[in-house]
Amino acid sequence: MATIPSHALKHLTLTRPWLRKISCTTSLAFSSQDPLLTYPDNSNNNETDHTKKTTNSKSQAFFPKKNQVLELECESLAFKGKGVCKVADSGFVLLCDNALPGERFIGRVSRKKGSYAEVTKLKTLSPHRDLVDAPCAYASYCGGCKTQNLSYEAQLRAKEQQVRELVIHVGKFSDKNPDFECIMKPIVPCDVQFHYRNKMEFSFGTQKWLPKELLHEKLDGIDNYALGLHAPGYFDKILNVDKCLLQSEPANKILATVQDNWKDPELGLSPYNVHSHTGFLKHLVLRTGRDMKTDLPELMVNFVTSSYKPEMLKPLVEKISAIPEVVSIMNNVNTSVGNTSVGEEEYTLYGKSTITESLRGLTFQISANSFFQTNTHQAEVLYKLIEDCAGLRGDASEIVLDLFCGTGTIGLTLAKKAKHVYGYEVVAQAVADAHRNAKLNGISNTTFLQGDLNKIDENFGKHFPKPDIVISDPNRPGMHMKLIKFLLKLKAPKIVYVSCNPATCARDIDYLCHGVMEQNIKGCYKLKSIQPVDMFPHTPHIECVCLLELC
Repeated sequence: MATIPSHALKHLTLTRPWLRKISCTTSLAFSSQDPLLTYPDNSNNNETDHTKKTTNSKSQAFFPKKNQVLELECESLAFKGKGVCKVADSGFVLLCDNALPGERFIGRVSRKKGSYAEVTKLKTLSPHRDLVDAPCAYASYCGGCKTQNLSYEAQLRAKEQQVRELVIHVGKFSDKNPDFECIMKPIVPCDVQFHYRNKMEFSFGTQKWLPKELLHEKLDGIDNYALGLHAPGYFDKILNVDKCLLQSEPANKILATVQDNWKDPELGLSPYNVHSHTGFLKHLVLRTGRDMKTDLPELMVNFVTSSYKPEMLKPLVEKISAIPEVVSIMNNVNTSVGNTSVGEEEYTLYGKSTITESLRGLTFQISANSFFQTNTHQAEVLYKLIEDCAGLRGDASEIVLDLFCGTGTIGLTLAKKAKHVYGYEVVAQAVADAHRNAKLNGISNTTFLQGDLNKIDENFGKHFPKPDIVISDPNRPGMHMKLIKFLLKLKAPKIVYVSCNPATCARDIDYLCHGVMEQNIKGCYKLKSIQPVDMFPHTPHIECVCLLELC
């Protein structure tokens, strides 16, 4: 069983038990049994005993029972956008989805987890601070835009505060240090708060999700079919969506066309049933790019189906292809019972097999399953920050190591100033896309290799010269301890850590800067700056760009 290093439990405030929860479980990410464990969903049996012992006396004086109904007030937002609430006259903390700062409400305790509990909101007594009207009709239900009815300025404050607290309590960087305010940069807002997503994935289903007030309605057959987004907490129920304010207007035009036609009995189309594993239509994936000649949007439509039957899709293809912005219609065939939108086979039903997009002056070809930054507009801002942190001299003398390079977008934008860029990525298709994008842009000083950075051995590092700059852009679980040990041994002069999860980011920069005493690992970096970036307005997601320099 994985053990929790004691250093991960220090310096956590008693008034923020959710921070203690994050720190406990992030340590498990380096377990040899499962290096990809994340939090706060994964718990450890030892954790409950610890948190009970360290909770303050007020918290011990009150411990709610499951299904107990309480009057609560939300104080702030925590990890994943949950509201942090406290019981009156008690220090006991409860987390609640869809609760926002300043809101008073009635909630029912749904789960107990050691030093805190989770509640389900039943009724709002008084609204939260910074209340605005959510323009989306689905905002209260879909779970994608949890904070759409919170003013954007308040969203930014909450996200910046989350990063700050994680850096202090998980990263163990003291805000009493006179340099802290220079290190902790104010969050960069997103100028475009709607229609910013260039990719949306919708699911077909046989069970339409209904709000409680409509549950009395009996829906059978086609009336119960739905195309939209999974309702929070349900893998088999779909919230029917006719329009999403996060995707482009042409994408909404396509969605509306499909919604108007796919349930026509004459077409004989059926949604996939996740219980019986029958049915044809699984997902509808819409991607928005840009024509490099006209600068107008161009769209790709990808139908994910359980089998290859192009004749069944032909009527929909004919209607969708009449929309001027549509330049590609693809069909990914996924015969597995899983819920993935990536198929074992791919077919072009109309037009070309890729769309294009521009980023930092480069052109990228995007296929149906390519990874590409979901918010192109804000990616320009993010990549400029990465370039500034990298601080390449521009004399083509420096080596860049690009870890978790994906389709090579970051490395390719830096290549023009570097001697050579070496990129590593686990997904073979992404590596192939990186090679193609390098060729497309006439870049010859890059090498992209496939490799799992969670499974590196003593031979890793023998295939490239010592880098001057390391770029690390891991997914949500952050970096494995093997990779952190490698970086500490490598001692590159500069690391630019790009993170989509500020909690694992704080943990990793703690290890790189402060080391891990229990494992006799010494840190050798100094944190120079951490820059939060709002990539996805109205959602709890936060991006961070951190600059570390060798001590």
